Amino acid sequence: MEKHHRGEWGSNLGFLMAAVGSAVGLGNIWAFPYKMGEGGGFAFLVVYLILAATIGFSIMLCELAIGRRAGRSVLVSYQQAGGRMGTFLGFLAMLSPFLILSFYTVLGAYCIQYVGLNFAELLGIFSLSSISGAESFGTMLTNQPLAIGTTFLFIALCFLIIRGGIKDGIEKFNKVGMPALFIMLVIVILRSLTLPGAMEGLKFMFAPNFEPIKTDFIGVLSAAGGQMFFSLSLAMGITVTYGSYLSKKESLVKNSLIIIISDTIVAILAGMAVLPAAFALGGSGAEKQGPKLLFITLQDVFNAMGPTGPVFGVLFYLLVILAAITSAIALLEVLATFMSDRVALKGKTPDRKKLVTIICLVVFAEAALVAADGLGSNGLWIPFNQTGLPFASTWLDFMDSISEGIAMPLGALLMSIWIGWFVGPKLIRDEVVQEGNKISDGLYTFFIICIRFIAPLGMAFILYGQLVQFFTA
Repeated sequence: MEKHHRGEWGSNLGFLMAAVGSAVGLGNIWAFPYKMGEGGGFAFLVVYLILAATIGFSIMLCELAIGRRAGRSVLVSYQQAGGRMGTFLGFLAMLSPFLILSFYTVLGAYCIQYVGLNFAELLGIFSLSSISGAESFGTMLTNQPLAIGTTFLFIALCFLIIRGGIKDGIEKFNKVGMPALFIMLVIVILRSLTLPGAMEGLKFMFAPNFEPIKTDFIGVLSAAGGQMFFSLSLAMGITVTYGSYLSKKESLVKNSLIIIISDTIVAILAGMAVLPAAFALGGSGAEKQGPKLLFITLQDVFNAMGPTGPVFGVLFYLLVILAAITSAIALLEVLATFMSDRVALKGKTPDRKKLVTIICLVVFAEAALVAADGLGSNGLWIPFNQTGLPFASTWLDFMDSISEGIAMPLGALLMSIWIGWFVGPKLIRDEVVQEGNKISDGLYTFFIICIRFIAPLGMAFILYGQLVQFFTA
């Protein structure tokens, strides 16, 4: 199969906007603030930054190189890098996005509903501020037809984007979407920091405090590591897939660093938008409320703002929808590229719109189950529910535990060992230095140390912590 059957990015800027967009999603806006709250604030941030600079960089460089080297889907890319283990890693990398989309699209659907509710209050149609965030979210969870309908709407929006392909669909959207997301995020931060008590949230984030590391190092490491992988879109096929469309002329080292730095900045900015507001309303403890932080605590913040509340409510949830779409289309592209390449390898011309339609309908089928479950509010049967284990409390938790809890850290652990000790770091270096690009001896030595020692050891601890978190009642 020739690479021109698949196309390439129109520009390196377009690739970076899409790659950063895939990383900047609910993992930043939703998960980073509350996981930072659970991990002790500053202590979590320090561990996160160390992991991103070592494990995150080395894994991302590997994935971009493996994808560009083959110029094909994530499964074929791993297979070409090395036999049976490559096949296993390829399947793991496709399992994660499929499962993540089951709940990612539902969380995006809840944001669509909140945009509608805040906009209705702005127009005087509905008084959202007259009820608490808990009441509005509780009603939302139990309204199964509305949840399923808005989930379909969210997936339909993603379909309209990715049917245009990598250049005319994903790249075009992200070139507009990412700057818009950044502008909205800055506006929300400025308003969040003016709330009474907001400075306590900033102190929680940035005032040195290593006590959480002393009391529960594995817990903080696991939370920061799991968040890093989810936030950077690692071990879920996205970076390999996007790398497969990348020109040989582009510097993989430079692009890896730009993506990691950009995503980390946005994650910190998201924390500055959310945590000060949470402290302003709920004080210590509000920052640890998981999904409730986004859908209950923050809506209460908007309700307390008075006449301007609905304006910032619409703005904030539009921001989250935009972030969710940039990541969801990347997850869908992993599956779309796999299907398209399989058709092309048989000597046929892929009908992208048809393939994307099928994929979106399959994703909608699994997402409808999560939407109908309503975070456990509607009494749906869940596998292993009778065990009382945390991962079996809702369909969202069940899907999340398999993808983020097992498949992603396991895939990264095996991949680092596979590249570091069996395939060899030279395979990555040979791809990195294509078309005159360079990697310094010092950076290459750092990469070898990370991929052979730091990444396997760190991922082993992260996987252990994830298993403890998900499977300890």
